[in-house]
Amino acid sequence: MKVALDTNVLAYAEGTNGAAMRDKALELIQRLPVGTVVLPVQTLGELFNVLVRKAKRRPVRARAAVLSWRDAYPMVETSATVMVNATDLASDHGLTIWDSVVLAASAEAECRLLLSEDLQEGFTWRGVTVTNPFAPTFHPLLAALLTERGE
Repeated sequence: MKVALDTNVLAYAEGTNGAAMRDKALELIQRLPVGTVVLPVQTLGELFNVLVRKAKRRPVRARAAVLSWRDAYPMVETSATVMVNATDLASDHGLTIWDSVVLAASAEAECRLLLSEDLQEGFTWRGVTVTNPFAPTFHPLLAALLTERGE
């Protein structure tokens, strides 16, 4: 089962919401089975923006973080197909275009889960289910994935 990470998961892992949330995000990411995680390219652009604007990092440090994430996981490109699908998703479901790009890219990569604190819990589109990995209890699909790793 493939899993996409939304920007907030990456931003928290970078410490934008304090040490406790950073540790929680990093622990979650480390628990995901090797080879299951992909990153929509859109999330890296958003991460750069969050790190520079919210976390007040120098752009060179934000760039280093983006490159580190890019090197750690396979990327899902924002192709023309992804963009057109994102406009359909935004039109049909009232999501922002950028959230729609992340979800459409996740579907293009044949992900089963999109880990996001920002989108509606349980929303499923083209086989991708959105779940908040920071909720008090894990969505059953995420719990099953973490169990696959023997934890």
